[in-house]
Amino acid sequence: MNLADFPRYPLTFGPSPLQHLKRLTQHLGGAQVWAKREDVASGLAFGGNKVRKLEYIVPDILASGADTLVSIGGYQSNHTRQVAAVAAHLGLKARLVQEKWVPWDDPTNDRVGNILLSRMMGADTRLDDAGFDIGIRDSWRQALAEVEAAGGTPYAIPAGASEHRLGGLGFANWAFEVAEQEKSLGVFFDTVIVCTVTGSTHAGMIAGFAALEELTGVRRRIIGIDASATLRQTQDQVERIARHTAALIELGRDLRDDEIQVLDGWAGDLYGVPVDSTMTAMALGAQLEAMITDPVYEGKSLAGLIDLVESGDIPRDSTVLYAHLGGQPALNAYHSLWP
Repeated sequence: MNLADFPRYPLTFGPSPLQHLKRLTQHLGGAQVWAKREDVASGLAFGGNKVRKLEYIVPDILASGADTLVSIGGYQSNHTRQVAAVAAHLGLKARLVQEKWVPWDDPTNDRVGNILLSRMMGADTRLDDAGFDIGIRDSWRQALAEVEAAGGTPYAIPAGASEHRLGGLGFANWAFEVAEQEKSLGVFFDTVIVCTVTGSTHAGMIAGFAALEELTGVRRRIIGIDASATLRQTQDQVERIARHTAALIELGRDLRDDEIQVLDGWAGDLYGVPVDSTMTAMALGAQLEAMITDPVYEGKSLAGLIDLVESGDIPRDSTVLYAHLGGQPALNAYHSLWP
């Protein structure tokens, strides 16, 4: 099937807006920097990149006859909050496993931000002490079994929707959306920066831009900035999902190694824990552009962008697109960073 043949259930306002970050560009003194704002693309509980993925999964949910969406993430998971939002929007239940993925000792960590919003929307959130891992979790499998045992019909959505067979389609379509916006604005983004953890956002972009390359002959550099602190596992998952998504949309060729790039250096030692470069990047985004980023994902990918531009790895004549994936509700749990 071609990408256009897959059913899609609209959950966004339309194409997410593009923003030229003029003051940040001037400050960095290099490439022109733009942002594509997934954080303001939907009216469902502050939106974010997972909503775009779920647009391609909802038709399968509805066809399945499920009454309960079952997913998993950390205490401050943006993904589980977006699953809760889609469940509320569809009139379904949500059962969410919230594991202790981040060793962050703030006493409000399991009561504010994303998890608070999920509870407001009626989701059944269950805390679990298990630590971080992007793989398939036993706690999630158990939650699926418990819904079934209680007489419900669960629909399984893995962490980040990444291991779902349709999880890469949303951001494959994102690539085509970017191309249409470029035409209308008269701009071309030769470099795209995106945060990478569970992998399907980045992987979908890789597949989508590869399909565009086949149509136009134009290559771009798609750079994933690792925020998982488990680089090898994330790299492997991105490669696998990208190749699966490329086959799903009938790319017609294998992906080249140069199309799959995950860079290390900004994640720190632990998932979800900010480092100095995270805090510097968040401050620059906020103080120069009033663009708010979070310490878990976007602060780390923005740090990568800043360093790559300042070092000249991204050349001065480039026009770079920063994928802002959302995540700001988690800031409530990190209030101690700004005493």
